[in-house]
Amino acid sequence: MFEAFQFGPMIIWLRLACLLIGTWLAAEFLFRLAASANLSLQSLRDDAKWHLIAFILGGRILAIIGQYQSYIKHPLRVFVVWDGSFSFLGAALGIALVLFWSSRNQRVTFLQWLDVLLPATTFGLAFDWFGMFLSAQAYGKPTNVPWGVVMDTFSVRYTVPIHPVQLYYAFFYFTLTFALLLIRRYSRRAGAETLLGIVVASITVFFFEFLRGDFSIPVFAKLTDFIFLGCLFGSLGVLALLEQKLSDRANAFYGGVVAVLTITYVVGRSWLELPQYQLRFSQVLSILALLGTVVYVVVHRRKYPHL
Repeated sequence: MFEAFQFGPMIIWLRLACLLIGTWLAAEFLFRLAASANLSLQSLRDDAKWHLIAFILGGRILAIIGQYQSYIKHPLRVFVVWDGSFSFLGAALGIALVLFWSSRNQRVTFLQWLDVLLPATTFGLAFDWFGMFLSAQAYGKPTNVPWGVVMDTFSVRYTVPIHPVQLYYAFFYFTLTFALLLIRRYSRRAGAETLLGIVVASITVFFFEFLRGDFSIPVFAKLTDFIFLGCLFGSLGVLALLEQKLSDRANAFYGGVVAVLTITYVVGRSWLELPQYQLRFSQVLSILALLGTVVYVVVHRRKYPHL
């Protein structure tokens, strides 16, 4: 693998180089999309400090969560920020949180910002995944397909051909970026890019993760867990839609019923004798992202029918 190369006295790490290039191009992309959507670039400049802090902290925190085992063994590694552990997705989530907070005092909604943030994020993710391929991170499982690759490095536990799952992701995110631009050109309502982008990305990530061969946080889920999550997000969506039509007492009662049913399921879940499925932590996040996005876009469109 081409994890790094030496240029004079300097050692250039290719994952870092791809990450920096992807960040720069994604930022330029975001500014252009925001300008074309008549979103205020001045708000981005005013909150530039918070965007930078959220970008760094979000990327670092999600990377630490994904590799929690090594950080539990060596807790002081959390402060070694130059160890290369950084998640571009986490960085984008950090920026999304700042945009969510700042959009509360703007004429535009958070969903309108998401419509421009998402294509920029997928564009940057394509570069990030290509960098992970060069550095043999997030590698795949053994395979017999003709395009399998052998990664001759100590960080990969397989010495046989494996799925180049990083290239799968890179190609997918490049393709998704151009698809989102087409949707942006023909869509008439806010949320089209966000809804299609996150739904398609969540489904793709869920299946691509089965090809991953590196270690991850294991999550054991039952079939009823997925049914429960769907019902929970659906009920929260109904509550958001009816919030202005119901009285405070009715809203409190509805929310209380949802909370009681949630606690009841969590407590009684261990008594259900059903087969469990081992998933990766990223697969669970993709399911939550899909459900949350569908509910949020539907509620937003009902609340703002003119957007």
